[in-house]
Amino acid sequence: MTALPEFTVLIPARMASSRLPDKPLADIAGLPMVVRVARQAALSGAAQVVVACDDTRVMQACEAHDVRAIMTRSDHPSGSDRLAEATRLLGLADDALVVNVQGDEPLIDPALIDAVALQLHQQPLAVMSTAAHPIDSLEDFLSPHVVKVVIDAGAMALYFSRAPIPCWRDGLSDAGLQKLPTPAPLRHIGLYAYRARFVQAFAMLAPAPVEALESLEQLRALWHGHRIAVHVTSRAPAAGVDTPQDLARVRQLVGA
Repeated sequence: MTALPEFTVLIPARMASSRLPDKPLADIAGLPMVVRVARQAALSGAAQVVVACDDTRVMQACEAHDVRAIMTRSDHPSGSDRLAEATRLLGLADDALVVNVQGDEPLIDPALIDAVALQLHQQPLAVMSTAAHPIDSLEDFLSPHVVKVVIDAGAMALYFSRAPIPCWRDGLSDAGLQKLPTPAPLRHIGLYAYRARFVQAFAMLAPAPVEALESLEQLRALWHGHRIAVHVTSRAPAAGVDTPQDLARVRQLVGA
């Protein structure tokens, strides 16, 4: 079995959420959601798990449950900017590996965190890595809410899109696509690992026109000529928490 590299998990936790106010502190089986995310991440092989928050209430909740947290600015335009500040505050070396776990993923699989970190470690030409899984539903393939990725022979991302890619020319009819292409297309999973130096560089890159069109921040890296390694897993991950309905579903799953 390949040994895991040393890596840090960073969990950006932002209080402002239009669909679920105070989301990091939402109670799930007696624990704030951000604490539950951190505890799940701690089950991975990470050397350290740190919450990067923007509100003293989140800091206090983390401290009350022995979760390490650092305070970052509240005016960051994106999670990537918060991540960059956190790596500076932690004094991480340029070649340190950082896995960005979203603060609304209380059911994140620790093994997937390890896999994304290992994928980047094994791909020296990549500056970041992410994950994907095969799509088994035509509805998901056609949905603009499901992000797809196409990879090359070396498991490097060629493109991410909300459109159904790759386009199956021979499967199209007057009524559109009626079944999934073979091999199965890949659904992108929003989990990322970075080399710390690239976290800083990414925050300084100019946004890409294609990034704005697709509303996909990772396209900025590809547009500027960087490589993204992709770990393909056979299993779809548990869904995150974006809405009150999502929160109710997760509470039921954990027996709250």
